[in-house]
Amino acid sequence: QVQLVESGGGMVESGGSLRLSCAATGFTFKEYHMSWSRQAPGKEREFVARVGNFGIATKHADSVKGRFTISRDNVKKMVYLQMNNLKPEDTAVYFCNAEARWGAEPEYRGQGTQVTVSS
Repeated sequence: QVQLVESGGGMVESGGSLRLSCAATGFTFKEYHMSWSRQAPGKEREFVARVGNFGIATKHADSVKGRFTISRDNVKKMVYLQMNNLKPEDTAVYFCNAEARWGAEPEYRGQGTQVTVSS
């Protein structure tokens, strides 16, 4: 059974940091590119960051570049999103995604974890 389970969300003040984690089970993790997306209330889901299956190639949305860093551990089957200098506009539910092809619609998505940044 495929599972992507996010953790690490919470409430933080503007300028603070959080580290999101995503634990993957039930599929061949090293064959998938992994990404984070987010959805704020009343808005569409948007791309945040992506990491290639070998953990070398990465891409970050312009809105988070220089503040967020995506990484993965293929041995532990984990994906991480280090978020620094958080802003109120980063408030959203963050989702972990598994992509069979770079940039394609995810084949698997987690349930999400809430991040709230207060001003």
